[in-house]
Amino acid sequence: MTYTRIAGIGSFLPEKVVSNQDLEKTMDTSDEWIRERTGIKRRHIAGAGETTSSIGLEAAKRAMQDAGVGPEDIDLIIVGTCTPDKLFPSTACIIQRQLGVKGPAAFDVNAACSGFVYSLDMANRYIKTGGATTALVIGSETLSRITNWEDRGTAVLFGDGAGCVVLQASEEPGILATHIHADGQYEDLLQVRSGVSVGYEKTQSGGAFIEMKGNAVFKRAVATFDAMARETVADLDGELGDIDWFVPHQANMRIIKAAAKKLGLPMERVIATVDEHANTSGASIPLALDQAVRDGRIKRGDTLLFAAFGAGFTWGSAMIKY
Repeated sequence: MTYTRIAGIGSFLPEKVVSNQDLEKTMDTSDEWIRERTGIKRRHIAGAGETTSSIGLEAAKRAMQDAGVGPEDIDLIIVGTCTPDKLFPSTACIIQRQLGVKGPAAFDVNAACSGFVYSLDMANRYIKTGGATTALVIGSETLSRITNWEDRGTAVLFGDGAGCVVLQASEEPGILATHIHADGQYEDLLQVRSGVSVGYEKTQSGGAFIEMKGNAVFKRAVATFDAMARETVADLDGELGDIDWFVPHQANMRIIKAAAKKLGLPMERVIATVDEHANTSGASIPLALDQAVRDGRIKRGDTLLFAAFGAGFTWGSAMIKY
């Protein structure tokens, strides 16, 4: 039987950093207010020459180096993003060209903050069914481009960044289980109203921004994190205690802590980077994973639980033997 394992990881953060103190100078907020409600201290913001594809490319290069693979080895590229460079071609195709990879499938997945887990699920299915042997799964976002910097309810939450994993076919289990879901009835709780067939003039004039009903999103996120974690563990006839590390989407420290408490997991077993990176949507899980591997917390053989929740609503989870 063919399994899928994580062969390498990489991440990239823009050089520009915007701290809470910087935001104090431009809007009615404070470092104390932001930390108390979100746990965020700072966020990285893409510079004038940086794009979702360019930062995703850097994360991919680092992951490929970590895995010891070259462009000739890659036979699938999936990018989880809700902030693509262009409507078309896909960000995945742009990165494919920049890497010098020619021929294999390359496409984007827009599941908002669940984009990386959705992409991981898809790549796993390709590999397990023989459709690919070495895949790049990238989460890359430039949310600062759709952030209303006059709205303190959303402006303090988001940042830019990219993370990537190289997945390879293996005889040993790596990805143990994945689950992805959606429920479109919650569309209006977290959205960007304008697109192509609706409100395109706002997109053109820079008026297409993230809108969120924070309290409602918070309640649904916490409840959903709990349900999807238990679903994934039950699928393997396991227990939550079998998890070495919980690596959730980095939306908000209050959500992360509430989800961990509901699951009965101590924060010592939770990877949290939202304080340094803010909410980077589809990039947040691979960014957190890369940091935890680099600092020695996550080691080969550890069992990891990924869980993400995003606009749509979408949600997804994955159990990984790293």
